[in-house]
Amino acid sequence: MPNIELTVNGTPRRAEVEGRTLLVELLRDGLGLTGTHVGCDTSQCGACVVIVAGKAVKSCTLLAVQADGESVTTIEGLASGDALHPIQAAFHEHHALQCGFCTPGMIMATVDMIERHDARLDEATIRHELEGNLCRCTGYHNIVKAIQAASDAIAASKSQGVQVDA
Repeated sequence: MPNIELTVNGTPRRAEVEGRTLLVELLRDGLGLTGTHVGCDTSQCGACVVIVAGKAVKSCTLLAVQADGESVTTIEGLASGDALHPIQAAFHEHHALQCGFCTPGMIMATVDMIERHDARLDEATIRHELEGNLCRCTGYHNIVKAIQAASDAIAASKSQGVQVDA
C-alpha cells in the first residue's frame, strides 16, 4: 500500500492507504476528522468539500494518494481555539446552519469562494457559486445571507490590513 504525507489543518500527517482510498475516507476514518461529511457518494451534494492546495475540492472524488504532499484544510482547521472563523461566525449569526449536515461543505466552499472573488460577492454570484452544494433543508436564503456577511466582514478586515486565513 502506498504511504502518503500531507499537511492536514497545519499538522504534518503520514498514512498508509490503499490506492482506492478516497480522501474523505482518509480524513474521516483514518485521521478521525469527522467534520467532513459524505452526503451522496456521487460528488453532487458538496457535503465533503475540503480545501486542498488552496482550492475547494469534493473529497469524495479525490483519491487520497492524489493529495500526497499537499496541504488539506477541513472544517476542523478553520477556528482558532474558541474563536470561530469569520465564515463560521456568520453562519451561526445568520441561522444558516439548518440541520448542519451540509454546513461543513458549505463553509469550506465559501472559504474558496471568498478567496477567489477577493471577498467581493453579491447575491447572484453567491447563488451561482453554491450550485455544487445542496442543502436538503432548503436553507439557502440564510446561507446566502451568511456568506454575504462573511464576505463583507473579511473585506473589511482586509481593508484594515488584517489577514484572514483559511
